[in-house]
Amino acid sequence: MNTEHPQKGILFICAAVFLFASSDALSKYLTNFYPVVMVLWVRYVVHVSLMLVALRPPSLKSLIATQNPKLQIIRGLCMVNTNLMFISALHYIPLAEGTAIIYLSPLIVTALSAPLLGEHIARIQWIAVAIGFIGVLFIVRPGGSMFHPVALLALGAALSFSVYQIITRKLNFTDSSSTTNFISGLVSTLVTSLLLPFFWKTPSLYFALLMVILGVSALVSHLWMTKAYQYAKPSTLAPFSYMQLLFAGLIGYVFFNQLPDFLGLIGMLVIVAGGLVVFSKISYKK
Repeated sequence: MNTEHPQKGILFICAAVFLFASSDALSKYLTNFYPVVMVLWVRYVVHVSLMLVALRPPSLKSLIATQNPKLQIIRGLCMVNTNLMFISALHYIPLAEGTAIIYLSPLIVTALSAPLLGEHIARIQWIAVAIGFIGVLFIVRPGGSMFHPVALLALGAALSFSVYQIITRKLNFTDSSSTTNFISGLVSTLVTSLLLPFFWKTPSLYFALLMVILGVSALVSHLWMTKAYQYAKPSTLAPFSYMQLLFAGLIGYVFFNQLPDFLGLIGMLVIVAGGLVVFSKISYKK
């Protein structure tokens, strides 16, 4: 597809990250009433079901055909692990700060690309990684009065998400995106299904509907993200992906009456600066 439509790409990326922030906020709200495992189980069941309807594969076997089943399973485990840790953290920490910590992932991917992918990392990129972690210290503040140990779950989610992205990069050379996304959703559904009997709580019709809406919005956000990259280059879209922090801040304030404090805001800006340095370096090399 022609990628010479940056305006369309920017619109799709902004819409996608708005839905990401909205989905995270809805997950945070739902975990006030139901276990995280249950909320994610409905989300993944909807994800897999909608993909089957949308793709209409001739057979399930054709959809899960992969040249690297081990990596596909690990990717799926990383996805469910990321969401379990992140949504659990959001139950206790503000939406904006949690989202900012997850945005460490481009920096962690940079750091892990050297040992796992054999890529050369420039000095400025290592400096950007260090800057990003300094930003997290402003947000988390270990030992300070604002510190909540559960914030470490968000850090764990960022690490897990980074491994997920690196595996995705490897699988792009062997498997289709449809296969990769479906298998990840299937693995996540199976894992949460195994855990579900220990966490089940029958939802009311209202909350069941909200969980289904969560699953739909999560899938649509990923489809819009994919669409954005069909229209514009990653270097063009990278700055706009950080709009999610703005959306998370606004949604967190409107629905949870939570705003970042001054140091938290500084930390968020520092993480964004580090991420943009990484993206700008990649863009320059290209």
